[in-house]
Amino acid sequence: MLTYPHIDPVIVKLGPLAIRWYALAYLAGVLSGWWLIGKLSKRLTPPTLSKGAYDDIMTYAIMGIILGGRLGYVLFYKPAFYFSHPLEILMVWHGGMSFHGGLVGMTTAMWCFSRKYKIAFLAVTDLLAVAAPIGLFFGRLANFINGELYGRVTDSTLAMIFPYSDGLPRHPSQLYEASLEGAVLFIILITIALCTRTLTRSGRLSGYFLIGYSIARSTCELFREPDDFIHFLPSWITMGQLLSLPMLAVGFYLVLRRVTPRPSH
Repeated sequence: MLTYPHIDPVIVKLGPLAIRWYALAYLAGVLSGWWLIGKLSKRLTPPTLSKGAYDDIMTYAIMGIILGGRLGYVLFYKPAFYFSHPLEILMVWHGGMSFHGGLVGMTTAMWCFSRKYKIAFLAVTDLLAVAAPIGLFFGRLANFINGELYGRVTDSTLAMIFPYSDGLPRHPSQLYEASLEGAVLFIILITIALCTRTLTRSGRLSGYFLIGYSIARSTCELFREPDDFIHFLPSWITMGQLLSLPMLAVGFYLVLRRVTPRPSH
């Protein structure tokens, strides 16, 4: 069995101000993704994003992720509690974000963004699709540092005892997710983007991301402990697996549809 490293979630504390690894993970994901989006945009002629659009895109994305992630958690995971305590919805510092809700929120934000700047919607989502696994990678590492969203009980040699669990050895499922949803998915998508002409076919990279994420998430859910207020759904399916099914269907549609190529360098 491996030893959990017990990393302090707070990097530094200056009076009432505490800088946490979780916040740094979000910042690293946003800045890295923003830089990559700018580089990929310039591979098309003309570039997908103008200077003004490039400056604005992450503002839209962040707002969509935060609002969608919070509302998704409220609606998908604990609707009864939050409808009984509506003020708790605003207390995001208590935790509770949903990736699938964040995806819906970011998609909505990108639709508004593409309308404002008169850019093809799927051309915008393709750029974000390649960058998204970077944020997922850092986010899952932050989950591991926080000792949250840990895995199921196991006798595997990879098992760890997490500080806020029941003291039983469990899978470090956060690291599995960081690897599959983050590193592996990013390597696949960036390779496709740089080594093929897929970036010129609007929607393809978005489709590959949706397919890749849904498969990675559903696989990792086999090792992750379901939320204690939901447990398993019928037939031992988890909420994460159920919410990934529509992503898989939309992903295959985007990949298989006919697309007219756009010019590139």
